[in-house]
Parts: sequence; structure tokens; C-alpha cells
Amino acid sequence: MTAPTGPALDDPASDDPALDAPASDDPALDDPALDDPAAPSLLERRYRRLLLAYPRPYRRAHGDELLDVLLEDAAPGRRMPVLREAWGLLTGGVRSRITHQATGSAWEDGLHLGVTAVAAVNLAALLPYAGELPLWTLLSAAALLAILRGRLRTAFALTLLTGAKAVALASGRQWFDVTVLPVYPDALSDRALFQDSDPFLVAGGYAMVLIGLVVLVALRRPVRARSWWWWAAVVPAAWAGPAWMAEGTEHPISLSRMAVEAVALGLAVTGGYLARDHRWAMASAIYLLVALGELAFHAQDLGRQHLAYAGILVLLTVAAVFVPLRQRRHCLD
Repeated sequence: MTAPTGPALDDPASDDPALDAPASDDPALDDPALDDPAAPSLLERRYRRLLLAYPRPYRRAHGDELLDVLLEDAAPGRRMPVLREAWGLLTGGVRSRITHQATGSAWEDGLHLGVTAVAAVNLAALLPYAGELPLWTLLSAAALLAILRGRLRTAFALTLLTGAKAVALASGRQWFDVTVLPVYPDALSDRALFQDSDPFLVAGGYAMVLIGLVVLVALRRPVRARSWWWWAAVVPAAWAGPAWMAEGTEHPISLSRMAVEAVALGLAVTGGYLARDHRWAMASAIYLLVALGELAFHAQDLGRQHLAYAGILVLLTVAAVFVPLRQRRHCLD
């Protein structure tokens, strides 16, 4: 007797639509937590990414506690943080990072910040001429690196050496090695090195860095290592374009450098506002002295655009001085 045949006997799983359905393309269903209950959920991983906005010491001290609160308040089955929560974590992290920087002596840290800013501009002045002055551009970059990492004595020696060569080039002298003058750029600029500058003006920028380093060394206290983001400001500060001044204007100022300065001073205002600290105001004032000295040297050639540029720098610096004086209305992380 032949056994009956049919779909139910030939394929026991054929009557189960769940087994016949194709695999889902939803990436959320590939969450490891579905297979391993001990694995972090998709929502937890996304919260952890948002918590990276906070500085590492804060995450070590409060990260797990904050994560537990967020997960406990989350609706069942949620895979994405609420937009309001995400924004609050990001802004809170930025605020925490800024206030975390406001530790130690404000004037010492502000002096180091100001010295760093001026050293970055000194490097930016040489960067377009790196092809003709490779050694001196490299030494200038090494000086900035030493300042960023807190190697003050090394930074002083490198700045003194590079500054002496820069002043020699601005005055047409051949110190240390023979250089064909004028020095023309390889990129980023279309003007000869120090074409519209003066030896005393060049010396002033390097002297500001040297004086600041001498004071910091004399204090015999370590300084904070700075962010690598300072390097990102050097190239736009060195670029001579896009042109904002009218063609043929004496002492042109590029929009890219103006943008870097406006962003940096704007961050100084923000830092002073959130942390109620004057270290960023002091750094802004040091940089402003160098920038206004450069404009004062070209006073007879300045136009309305130059005055507007100077006004923006002064306004942002004054704001950085006064915003820390506000009354505290809430507690910061």
C-alpha cells in the first residue's frame, strides 16, 4: 500500500508562512541584542555615541549612571533617541568640555593660549613659501608643536631661531643661509614674502611669543597640552583668498583668515560665557594686539573694509572680556 503524498507530508514546514517568508531587510532586526540578551541594545549604543560629546573624565564618573537613566525612561521598543534628548546630550557635552577646560590659573592658561594663536599665525605667514624655505617652515612648525605639547624651552629656542631668520628676510639680510630674495610662494598666496610688511612688524609677532614663553618658563609650572585642531587653522590663515579687498588695495586681508579669526574669537566668547572665565579673553587680547599692530603700521592705506575688520576683532574681544561677568543663573555640568 502506497503512503499518501501531499504538501503536508512532503514538506512539513510548507504550511508555516513564517518559515516560508523571506528574510527581513530591516537592519534593526540584525541587532545583536536579539540573539544575545547580554549584548547592548541598538538604543544603548546610540546613547553611548552621543555621550562621547562629554569629556572622558566626566564619562568615567557619570556616564553609566546617565546611561541607566536614559534607558530607564525610554519607551519600550524604541531604537532611536528622542531629538530633544539627543540635542540636550550634545549641548551638555560641549558645555561640559568647555567648563572642563576652565581649571587652573586663568591668566597662565590664557597666556599660553594667546602665545599658541600668535605662533600659529607666524607659521601661516611662512607656509605658502615652504618650497623655497623648507627648513625654516619646518622649524616654525616644530616651534608650534612644542608650544602645543607644553615643551616651553624647546619652543623658545625654535621660535628665536625662526624669528631671527624671518626678520632677516623682511629686512633683506642673509642670516644663517643664503636665500634668493624676494621669496615667491608655491601655493596659497600670490605675493612675495613680507612684501607689504616691515622688519619691526615681523619682529613684534615673534617677540610676543618669546615674551609669553619666558613668563611661562619663569613660573616653573607645567602648561596644558593643546588640541590638535590648531593645525586645522594654519592653512586657511595662510591662504590669501578669496579676495575681499578691492583689487590693488594695499595690505589686503583674505576672507579665509578673517573667517578663522572670527570663529576663534567667537569660541572665546562662548567659552567665557559658559564657564564665566577670563582665560579666553586674555588670549583674545594678546592676539588682538598683534592684529591691530599690523593694521596700525598700514594706517595710511586703510579703507572702510579694514576698519570693519578691525571693528569685528575688537567687538569680539570686548565681548570675551565682559560675558564672564554675567550672573550665574543655572548650574553647569
